[in-house]
Amino acid sequence: MQHLRAHFFTSAEEVGKDNWQSLFKVDDDPFSSYEFIHALEQSGCVSAQTGWQPFHLGLYQQDELVALCLGYIKSHSYGEYVFDWSIAEAYEAHGFDYYPKWICAVPFTPVTGKRIAIGTAIPTTQALSAIEAALEHQAKLQQWSGWHINFCEPQLADEIEKLPCMRRKTVQFQWQNRGYDSFNVFTEQLKARKRKNIIKERLATSTAGLRIEVATGDEVTLEQMQLLSRFYQRTYLKRSGHTGYLNPLFFALLWQHMHESLVVISAFKEQDDTPVAASLFLRNKDTLYGRYWGCSEHFDHLHFELCYYQGIEFCIDNNLTYFNGGAQGEHKIARGFEPIFTHSCHRLVDSPFAAAISDFFARENAQHDLYRQDCELLSPYKVQ
Repeated sequence: MQHLRAHFFTSAEEVGKDNWQSLFKVDDDPFSSYEFIHALEQSGCVSAQTGWQPFHLGLYQQDELVALCLGYIKSHSYGEYVFDWSIAEAYEAHGFDYYPKWICAVPFTPVTGKRIAIGTAIPTTQALSAIEAALEHQAKLQQWSGWHINFCEPQLADEIEKLPCMRRKTVQFQWQNRGYDSFNVFTEQLKARKRKNIIKERLATSTAGLRIEVATGDEVTLEQMQLLSRFYQRTYLKRSGHTGYLNPLFFALLWQHMHESLVVISAFKEQDDTPVAASLFLRNKDTLYGRYWGCSEHFDHLHFELCYYQGIEFCIDNNLTYFNGGAQGEHKIARGFEPIFTHSCHRLVDSPFAAAISDFFARENAQHDLYRQDCELLSPYKVQ
């Protein structure tokens, strides 16, 4: 078994596009692709100044990069979607520093996917042991409170948990294409009341005098991405009173370097062709990912149409198996989305709270088990 050498990179560019793409492939997960991560860095959305300092971890076998972890040094917990504010508050209340910490994640993206890429030349257990040793060394060197791996694939979480690490589960909602020939065939699988509600909600868009347009790949224009950026910022300002994490340059870089992964669904007023809302999705070979949405004025049920129903229809028309609608949202259940678990793993370094936090995670995981069961009882699908 050959020795593995760890090296930390302060940018995706430092890793190199070819090296990155040898391990993270856009067809597997568009969010861990070189283009997506580089766009976040190049646009300044992630940096030491924004509290997301790139610090990716690579493993070398001789001169070959054989494993790579997305990594960031964090000075806060914004944009992670695995919430640890209560832990940070407990540290502060007792005179301990919770920040900085290191996380393996895609910034601002609560989507399960490949966060650690391990090549075929080395066993997974060997790679994870080397990753653990490198992170423990850096944690003590840089005085991190710990390191965290968010929204990792469940099989990888099984292995990381053995290191050992503490594991957390949360619940998201995902739609699955079971070979439907059309949207109507899909709704025929739902209970009558749910089906009628969806038909009513979809009808609201046309009766409001709106036209829906779907653009993919090269059909997506820079103007559409610029409009999406404005809609996205407006939505954040309205909801939380501050601007969103992603700036116009990021959207422009997505259009420039990832157009083959983009799906933009827009709504226009039929009377004068004025755009009033848009939603942005990314896709790979089998999954559609709903990401960002915004509008210039309110129309009843337009959010459901652009963010859910059009996405489902796109999956059916393009033979995609899954539609990941993002974090939270129990309202998705009535529209055909089903509860799934997401997984994250956590190591706290020399923490006086480790036992208490481990107990908290165990109780939280049990609650999420019950919550998922409750959500399944709300399924809109007919009993087979």
